[in-house]
Amino acid sequence: MRGHSFALCGPLVIDIESRFNPTWRGSSMSEQSSERTVSRREFLKMAGVAGAALGVGAGLSGILAACGEEETTTTSTPATTAGPGTTAGPSTTAGPTTSVSAGVEMGREIKIGAVSPITGALASFGGPDKWIVSFVLKAVGDGVVCGDGKKHPISIIQLDTQSSPNRAAEVTQDLLFNEKVDMMVASSSPDTVNPAADQCEANGVPFLANFVPWQPFYFGRGATPDKPFKWTWMYHFGVEDAAECRIGMWDQIETNKKVAYLFPNDADGQAWFNPEKGLEPFLVKGGYVTGAKPDMYQPPSEDFTQQISLFKKEGCEICTGNQTPPDFTTFWKQCMQQGYKPKIFSMSKALLFHKSIEAVGDIGIGLSDHMVWHPKFPYKSYLTGLTCEEYAAKYTEETGEQWTQTLGQLGKYEWAIDVLKRVPDIENKELYIEAIKTTKFEGINGPVDFTLPVAPGTVRPVPNVYKIKIAGGQWGKSEDPRFKYDMYICYGQDPKMPIQKKFEPI
Repeated sequence: MRGHSFALCGPLVIDIESRFNPTWRGSSMSEQSSERTVSRREFLKMAGVAGAALGVGAGLSGILAACGEEETTTTSTPATTAGPGTTAGPSTTAGPTTSVSAGVEMGREIKIGAVSPITGALASFGGPDKWIVSFVLKAVGDGVVCGDGKKHPISIIQLDTQSSPNRAAEVTQDLLFNEKVDMMVASSSPDTVNPAADQCEANGVPFLANFVPWQPFYFGRGATPDKPFKWTWMYHFGVEDAAECRIGMWDQIETNKKVAYLFPNDADGQAWFNPEKGLEPFLVKGGYVTGAKPDMYQPPSEDFTQQISLFKKEGCEICTGNQTPPDFTTFWKQCMQQGYKPKIFSMSKALLFHKSIEAVGDIGIGLSDHMVWHPKFPYKSYLTGLTCEEYAAKYTEETGEQWTQTLGQLGKYEWAIDVLKRVPDIENKELYIEAIKTTKFEGINGPVDFTLPVAPGTVRPVPNVYKIKIAGGQWGKSEDPRFKYDMYICYGQDPKMPIQKKFEPI
């Protein structure tokens, strides 16, 4: 048994009133719907049994919301069943394309389950997720031609983890045992990804992830280089890459190189705090010294006085670590109130997001972090061919919201579609794994190639992982008059990433 994973035997009884909380259910069969409102009791009668799949079949699509203690449930019925044809992915990808003649044989609906922190402390990660699902379903149109030569309608059932690891495990069980999804995807930090991955590993369901560091995903769940996982796979970055991007920025200015570290006692913080595999040893190797490294704090926290006093006492001109957006807001405001203003402040997780800077205002200008996705990255969507910049612009046009790094979470769906196009028998889960192992495509996060050999220090450090290229960025005033702040690339692992500004002290 790895981590907190466990297999469930026998039927799973779901308390549908209190636990089953879909935030989105969509199908590639239809893009438009007409809605009617029914009571929760009526809805349960329609469903048949509490453990039944809550919603619509291959021909029914749209939004299904059953939120908390609300008295009504909104269901959708199709107004149209026609959808656009699907644009084929780049030619670097093996397998049949999705665009086919009208005479192709239709197969059954394929269900993709997804878990996401739509609410709670990690809600910034889940902010664009409903829009991303809609983008994917529009892109695949009326279905995907899989490796069996049949066109299969695609549905995506997305559940809210409420930013809780325990709930992430629970809603994953709902997807596995009630919805009987064919495969699972997840993003948004180890607190979301790891519990979902554990459930899939224990129950033999293919699972794909991105937007999570590989060390907590792999080592944090109990795998070793010679004992990998079978069912759970990911591509993204490692702590060593975050360190490289920090050093690439920090070396651009003069400091005393004394670093203060701040980490919460959660799955992410534990991996970053690790004295052997965490952030510190990589920064030390890069010429920086540890000024202060207090014990991990219990999140959420309202008082960081003890840590701030230590950082001031030790004269740390650099502060780094890993915090949720709410903890960062509290900490940084208290730093200003208590007179601690380092030359450099690079905080993972929280400083991915515009909303974190908006929460503290202009005192957030000059803060920095590694960047896992940016509109200026030189990549294109596997599903549509849109560049990162075009994709971000489409999000802003359709939502009115500023771009966010988590738009890059689209990549896990691109990967899922690529795998399905190469699976010769969708009923055989073993064949999904064979397709995953031979993944080689280019998407919104850049090249992904699992055919490369596994070797420490490479983009394939362990069997279940591929590493993409990331960047280092600094926050400043937005050049777009519609928005207040923006993040600018100061260092890039990929030479094709444009450097937008020189790194500067706060």
